[in-house]
Amino acid sequence: MKQGGREKVPNAAVRIDEDSRRTAVAAARAALEKKAGEVVVLDLRGVSGYTDFLVIGSGTSDRQLETIAEGVEKELKAQGHRVVGSEGQRGGRWVLLDFGDVVVHVFHQDERGHYDLEGLWADAPRVAVDS
Repeated sequence: MKQGGREKVPNAAVRIDEDSRRTAVAAARAALEKKAGEVVVLDLRGVSGYTDFLVIGSGTSDRQLETIAEGVEKELKAQGHRVVGSEGQRGGRWVLLDFGDVVVHVFHQDERGHYDLEGLWADAPRVAVDS
């Protein structure tokens, strides 16, 4: 519906967007608690059709990647979210956790630059995460 020449967004849509943002920040904080490096949250709303937020972090070993991913999954499950898909656990150099509106990528620090998701989504705003 239009109001004053601008589209009025229903309150439910605003609430869902804020829920997604809070979920992304919670995922980032959980990654930071497990000592993930260079944690970044990208706001893809209006830029991508497949998710609202990307959370990207790095680890220095395969075991740390698993620990970070497990910490994120445990925290978001405790908040009522569930993983709809995952890739790369157990010895991988990149773990992906898909929560629908939030997708978490945990890279081995040597792999992160190769995929350069921050460069791919350079136009996406970054969300501040208070640790």
